[in-house]
Amino acid sequence: MSVIPDQAGPGLPGPVLETPVATAGAMQDLGRRLGARLRRGDLVVLTGDLGAGKTTFTQGLGEGLGVRGPITSPTFVIAHVHPSLAEGGIPLVHVDAYRLGSLDELDDLDLDADVEQSVTVVEWGEGKAEVLADDRLDIVISREFAEELDEPGDSDVRWVVLRGIGARWTDAELAGLEDRDQR
Repeated sequence: MSVIPDQAGPGLPGPVLETPVATAGAMQDLGRRLGARLRRGDLVVLTGDLGAGKTTFTQGLGEGLGVRGPITSPTFVIAHVHPSLAEGGIPLVHVDAYRLGSLDELDDLDLDADVEQSVTVVEWGEGKAEVLADDRLDIVISREFAEELDEPGDSDVRWVVLRGIGARWTDAELAGLEDRDQR
């Protein structure tokens, strides 16, 4: 685990957190801790191979926000809106951009209207979702970089990299999000 401070500004990288995540439960816990820190208007772009843990992470994030579930992959419906369970709470817009072929198709979803009032998570959003907001949190989940951490026969370890982009993340504190058991 490491937190790497970068110089942030409009469109520039902010702080970075790199951490191993050993189980699906730990992936949900990481999402839960992040969800509790997010605020209205935050955009989270999730990148990772099929089965990497993007939806599992989002399930925890939804718990941290306190939204109505269950949170499942929106692959076939493209987007789910999960209202907050608390009056005045922040809703979650969960998008799966895997089947979207272009920025125009993402724009056709009219997510701009929801972005400012919600936390928006876009799975498979790299190269598409960045246009939704100047500030975002890019999260990459990888099995490939975690292979050296695996015990023989253990294929659950993922390497998660969180990188804040833009002014919103200039002073954002990502330390403390990592799994304490992994430190």
